[in-house]
Amino acid sequence: MDFQQTLENQVLVGDGAMGTYLYDKGVPLEGCFEELNVSRPDLIAAVHTEYLEAGAQLIETNTFGANALRLGRHGLEAEVRRINIAAVQNARTARGTRPAWIAGSMGPTGLSAPQIAERSGEVAKAFETQAESLLEGGVDLLFLETFTLMEEALAALGAIRRVSSTALVNASVSAGESARLRDGSPLDEAFRILRGAGAQMVGINCTSGPALTRNLLQAIPVEQDSLLAVFPNAGRPEYFEGRHYYGTSPEYFAAVCKSFVAEGARIIGGCCGTTPAHIAALSKALTGLQPVFEKTVEKSVIEITTRPSGPAPIPEETILDIIKKRTLIVTELDPPKTLTTEKFITGARALTQAGTDAVTLADNSLAILRVSNLAMATLIREKAGAMPMLHLACRDRNLLGLQSELMGMAALGIHHVLALTGDPPQFGDHPGASAVYDVNSVGLIDLIRRMNEGFNQSGKSIKNPTRFTIGCALNPNAKNFDSQIKKLEQKIRAGAQFVMTQPVYDRAKIRETHERTKDLGIPVLVGVFPLINGRNAEFLHNEVPGIVIPDAIRERMRGKEEAAGAAEGLAIAREITEEVLALFKGIYLITPLLRYETTVELSQWVRAQERRA
Repeated sequence: MDFQQTLENQVLVGDGAMGTYLYDKGVPLEGCFEELNVSRPDLIAAVHTEYLEAGAQLIETNTFGANALRLGRHGLEAEVRRINIAAVQNARTARGTRPAWIAGSMGPTGLSAPQIAERSGEVAKAFETQAESLLEGGVDLLFLETFTLMEEALAALGAIRRVSSTALVNASVSAGESARLRDGSPLDEAFRILRGAGAQMVGINCTSGPALTRNLLQAIPVEQDSLLAVFPNAGRPEYFEGRHYYGTSPEYFAAVCKSFVAEGARIIGGCCGTTPAHIAALSKALTGLQPVFEKTVEKSVIEITTRPSGPAPIPEETILDIIKKRTLIVTELDPPKTLTTEKFITGARALTQAGTDAVTLADNSLAILRVSNLAMATLIREKAGAMPMLHLACRDRNLLGLQSELMGMAALGIHHVLALTGDPPQFGDHPGASAVYDVNSVGLIDLIRRMNEGFNQSGKSIKNPTRFTIGCALNPNAKNFDSQIKKLEQKIRAGAQFVMTQPVYDRAKIRETHERTKDLGIPVLVGVFPLINGRNAEFLHNEVPGIVIPDAIRERMRGKEEAAGAAEGLAIAREITEEVLALFKGIYLITPLLRYETTVELSQWVRAQERRA
């Protein structure tokens, strides 16, 4: 019987989460589950059989991550066709003569939104190859699942349609309690777009447990022939001794999922944490229930996610406003390494009085422990009248921590941020510390941009949009400057509004930086780092990543210590500053070792030059 004809008169029971069930059975997480399709076909077929015997009428192939981009992380990018076809064969073996359907599972690539845009050709090819392989293997339909970005879901759907115009496709997305995808797309709008792009069925899976999924479904209208697949998680997991445990009982899971039928669900199964026991209970609960073909929704029961309609707060002047009126001076002052903070606050006050527009504070730069830059930013704003700009590194915080930090900054009225990937901790003063890197600098910029639009990373409204002015970094000293410019263009597409560079000591490199960035449309602040003595120059050149000091400059500093070294370093900094300001409308001064007197003098010199002009 035709699959769609089957759905005309009954609600189908889907299977559960093979990945988490394999994990529960003791299969280690090293490598990837998809490889088991080839190395352990008996195990995969046996798990399929357990779900079928529990009452599943539709099973999904073990191919959620079996596209070239995800398999490439395990060195298996050349095995896409073999793994996917083997997966279908394993499912067919388990099905035997049972009246069940096989869906070819296709998940996201794991790339961030900017990466998906940047690598669109690779993404399209990865989905095309996987879809081709699954259809060649003989699946009855294709299941796109756990998509959180509409751009990627549409890329996958478009790839399938290039491979086959007739293949039956379910496009399932993940949404949190806000009823929005991670990119902010409303759930009902996502369904409409996916149907328009060629998905015969749409759905929700993962992220939410049964109760929250029910809430989401209550706000979704159902029209004749609008097929809906729903695969919730078995509640929220508990993390204990290195493992995730899902505690939702099969009885509770089945009782709540039974209510999905009245909300229009036509296929009901389980995602993370759902075992054959959950599917057995679900199958029993759904017996005899008739599908609902139409349902109207008068009022959303989901949390309101639109932005507030009240008057917007009056924004403070930003560096983007300042640079239109005068030479912009941003000066870095690293937070102290101890709780002796008086000199830092004094320095911030002196810099502000000398003409520095914003004091920028590093985020444990070089992975060396310092006082929280958010705490110090609050202090210098209150005690020194300084405008703070915070560096924010991806190294030390996961996605929750990054967003919490950003919301804290916004709540405190700190609206300038420089988004950085962050130096690896193994080279800092705490080499045993773990690096997080849930996102890189491009992903962080995209995240901040989304918060400026009023939504967090999961698509949930934060009620009041943030007002961050977003900066990014550029290293003109890199051996491959072309790759730096390419990455900078990605950052700008993600939402960067200004650029700050590593310190530059080579005049030719300053001119090249101007030439390569002049048409990008955002301000570039070239870094100027005054040298303090000969030893300092050699250390920076030889031991600090991203800094290159020409031989001629190092020769000028050689042998100069104390006052003579500081004087020569300041003279060099003035020469570099003059070169920078002949080409750029702003400058980024970097204070050496909390010796703020040097950058105070440079700030005063810049303002004096400005007055003479």
